[in-house]
Amino acid sequence: QVQLVESGGGLVQAGGSPKLSCAASGRTFGSYAMGWFRQAPGKEREFVAYITWIGGNPYYADSVKGRFTISRDNAKNALYLQMNALKPEDTAVYYCAASRGRITGIGSVGYWGQGTQVTVSS
Repeated sequence: QVQLVESGGGLVQAGGSPKLSCAASGRTFGSYAMGWFRQAPGKEREFVAYITWIGGNPYYADSVKGRFTISRDNAKNALYLQMNALKPEDTAVYYCAASRGRITGIGSVGYWGQGTQVTVSS
């Protein structure tokens, strides 16, 4: 089992570059594939980015490709999301996610963090 706690959200101006962090508990963090999802007001939760358990093969939603970078540090039990060139439409609650297998969608996630709000002002 793994517990996830996100941090790093807040109010950001358009074009800003905040970095989200996700701290994971447990000794088996390195065995989980990890991802980020987000949920905007009135919308369904959507996939943002994914990274394998060894930190390879990052995969991104088209809406963030080229602007966001997912990374992890297994020695620190940490997952990160570097967000660049933020747009108002990036405003959402961002969730850290963990899975024993590949993350292909919401149904493949085994564990969720509580989320961190990112609000982008224009």
